[in-house]
Amino acid sequence: MSNPPRDLSARKAAQSHFDAHEARTNLAKQIVQDESAANDAKTARLRALRLAKEEADRAAKVAAPEKLAPVKKSGKKIAP
Repeated sequence: MSNPPRDLSARKAAQSHFDAHEARTNLAKQIVQDESAANDAKTARLRALRLAKEEADRAAKVAAPEKLAPVKKSGKKIAP
């Protein structure tokens, strides 16, 4: 038959290894989640900046339309 104190000791040792593994796994998941949230926030900020710049460029283009290049006259002169 098995010795109960020895089985209890083995169970506690196995549980402590499992708990340590679980804690490391949870920490790694939390780090990944925090990095993902930071990346999402950065992406949203950059997108907002890009959209604001595009809107400002569009408004500037409407306010001051492009100037047409002057038409060049031919260099040849026709004799009268």
